[in-house]
Amino acid sequence: MSINIKEYEEKNKEQIINLILPIQQDEYAIPITEADQPDLLDIYSYYIKEGGNFWTATISNEVVGTISFLKVEDGVLALRKMFVKKEYRGSRYNIAARLLEYALEWAKGNEFDVIYLGTTNEFKAAHRFYEKNHFQEVTKSDLPSSFPIVHVDRKFYRRKLN
Repeated sequence: MSINIKEYEEKNKEQIINLILPIQQDEYAIPITEADQPDLLDIYSYYIKEGGNFWTATISNEVVGTISFLKVEDGVLALRKMFVKKEYRGSRYNIAARLLEYALEWAKGNEFDVIYLGTTNEFKAAHRFYEKNHFQEVTKSDLPSSFPIVHVDRKFYRRKLN
């Protein structure tokens, strides 16, 4: 089974939405809709065109994971849309770690210095994952003023790259 990580392709938009929404709504009962996430409807304009990027992990052309960086300001990124299909989580496939490593290499290569992220209180495994990968919890007031806070996010992290 081959896991491929590649930059966003428009042909995968529907698969991306169909991966993310059920995790948010069904698995974690987070009250967020597709309409609350306009970035999902125009990934290229929201992430890539503005200086960030978006990646998918696929197995046999099925999107099983996503990660993105939104450029917040010079040198600063927001990690967004990190999701892995339930059946592919954990150390057996290491998809989350592979996605993060791939994205971090891109960030370093594009001269970004720091990454922030916001997450919900419900994503306990994600908290452990971020902490294991050198993200440090910060307060909301530690975020750059330009950081886009999603209304369901209650926990925030930062990772310095250099």
